[in-house]
Amino acid sequence: MKERLPVLIVGAGPTGLTLAIALRLHNIPCRIVDRLERGLNTSRAVAVHARTLEVLEPLGISTMLLERGHPVENMTVREHGRLLASVSFRRLPSHYPYILLVPQEITEECLENRLNELGVQVERGTEFVSARGEGDAISVELRRGETREHLKVSYLAGTDGMHSKVREAAGIEFEGQAYEESFVLADVNMNWPYGNTEGSVLFGRDGLALVVPLPHGRYRLVATLADAPPNPDRETMQAILDARGPAGVKIERVNWSSRFRVHHRLAKSYRRQRFLLLGDAAHVHSPAGGQGMNLGIRDAVALGTAIADGSEDALDRWAATRRARAKRVIRTTDRLTRLGVRKGRAVQFARRIALGAVARLPGFLPAIARNLAGLWDTGDR
Repeated sequence: MKERLPVLIVGAGPTGLTLAIALRLHNIPCRIVDRLERGLNTSRAVAVHARTLEVLEPLGISTMLLERGHPVENMTVREHGRLLASVSFRRLPSHYPYILLVPQEITEECLENRLNELGVQVERGTEFVSARGEGDAISVELRRGETREHLKVSYLAGTDGMHSKVREAAGIEFEGQAYEESFVLADVNMNWPYGNTEGSVLFGRDGLALVVPLPHGRYRLVATLADAPPNPDRETMQAILDARGPAGVKIERVNWSSRFRVHHRLAKSYRRQRFLLLGDAAHVHSPAGGQGMNLGIRDAVALGTAIADGSEDALDRWAATRRARAKRVIRTTDRLTRLGVRKGRAVQFARRIALGAVARLPGFLPAIARNLAGLWDTGDR
């Protein structure tokens, strides 16, 4: 058994990579392992919000992302081409008055490159097998091929996603449920009439769709769809736009697509003794507002600071604060999702009237912009 490792991170997605960078900048030794031999190469999350760029700036990441992302300063809500509301980010009280749209694989690449600069390599193809608490340490078993490794760590950080094995080893409940509706997403090339300067929420009688521009002339299309096929093709995505988007839009090519079910779940605790949960291992929710990856990255930066503090109180505050903030996000995204999946002419009419009314309230749309940008997520209270 080697000397005890201060922190072992299980999972090398954006949350785990960010935590490893934060720890290294605090001069805290760590290792980061991932069962996959290589990172995923699909653009799942695409939005990096203002508050996330702010917390990534001291880590040396924001400039990398800005060089490779596409800023969008405006989000609109439309119904068959009719503008219902427009949310501008131009006046956000931030150095980053926009949503930066960048495919997740690029975000992960930037984070991993920065981690490598700091002298840490992701140990890929290394699987977390088991862990048990032993007083002031955790005994962990890892496996790579036929080789098994046993080590002791001061803290075990689970950043291994919704089906977290670390959360299971810690015995922490993951409370919540799945939505009945399935979702589809695709990265497409198409003749989008609103260009690449805005993102669009599209309401139709049979559900909603979201379109945001990506670098290199592509667009991300996300939509609710009952009984969605595993890999939606061009015809499927075209039918969605025909029903919910402006007239005349033609999808030229689907570059990548997927079907997924959305859950809203929250870990009962983010900390059990020396087990720590963050990112999707601690909270999952609807993609409405693009908050998931952003919340996980901010979990990680805050945890790096708490571990560097060295006190149990700091970790307890981190766990309580981050869980409360995830609960707020889950509550908001749940409301947005339920609003979007309701169907029928009567619902469509009521939604149009309600959106038109609230959009005219003084300060309402700027408040929405600040909320989406995550600018409420500051401090430890």
